Amino acid sequence: MTDETDPKGLIREAYRIDGISQPECRSIFLDWALSLPSGADTAGAIRQLLTTYGVEAHPMTIVLQEGLAAPASPRRRGGRAGRLG
Repeated sequence: MTDETDPKGLIREAYRIDGISQPECRSIFLDWALSLPSGADTAGAIRQLLTTYGVEAHPMTIVLQEGLAAPASPRRRGGRAGRLG
């Protein structure tokens, strides 16, 4: 069964895989995030998934928690505009 927080059932299935690694969970998480409809409340969906599955000590729980963390602020990497500014 799938719902709007896990349209393809990817997160549910990740929790069912014995011995899954954190890098594998990150790959599944990326696929999950790309499968959400445009404009979806990603943070809200992650919170719902953590409520549903996050009680387990599992690599996917760690990945979901990381997904809620604020992204690092972008830094200027240089280039022509940086040299002329």
